[in-house]
Amino acid sequence: MRLYLVRHAQSEGNVRKILDTALPGPPLTELGREQARSLAERLAGEPVAAVYASEATRARQTAEPLANALSLDVEVLPGVHEVSVGDLEGRGDHEALELYAKTTHLWAQGELNVALPGGESGEQLRERYLAAVGELHARHHGRDETVVLVSHGGAIRFGAEWLADNVASEVADKGLLPNTGIVRLETTPRGGWRCLEWAGVSLDPPAN
Repeated sequence: MRLYLVRHAQSEGNVRKILDTALPGPPLTELGREQARSLAERLAGEPVAAVYASEATRARQTAEPLANALSLDVEVLPGVHEVSVGDLEGRGDHEALELYAKTTHLWAQGELNVALPGGESGEQLRERYLAAVGELHARHHGRDETVVLVSHGGAIRFGAEWLADNVASEVADKGLLPNTGIVRLETTPRGGWRCLEWAGVSLDPPAN
């Protein structure tokens, strides 16, 4: 089984450069819709068996062109939405962005008990994201097929680190994903995950 974690296409929140994480959130921009169509073309030759998306509007809209091209439905998967920023929601000022960066940096260092003000902790993010991916693993494990999950930049960065042994904390901390960037994972013989590629960059296999 291969799992492609895809960051959604450009949203109106991205253009405004604000912390915009509450559901259902803003729609895609016109450029974002073009990016979603391009994503469908990029993955046209892949053996995609299922297309999932978070509950956010921007994620579902990103997944739709790919699902339509494959005659599949977009299946909404709870638990893979973006990091909940709580009191920082809707802010794009330096203070808010710096606090977000400092908090998520602590998560990358393993301090998952730290929470954003009024938002969630790293542990809460870890619990819900891994549980959701675990559900996909149970549905598709053992099959030679690819599953696409359209999610969100912050959630994917940390989710991939927690899933795959060969994703270092530095990658999760600094490896920002562009819109429609893909983190490609595959299952291991022992039932875990390894990361094959991070937004176009191949990753080394996990150390023995």
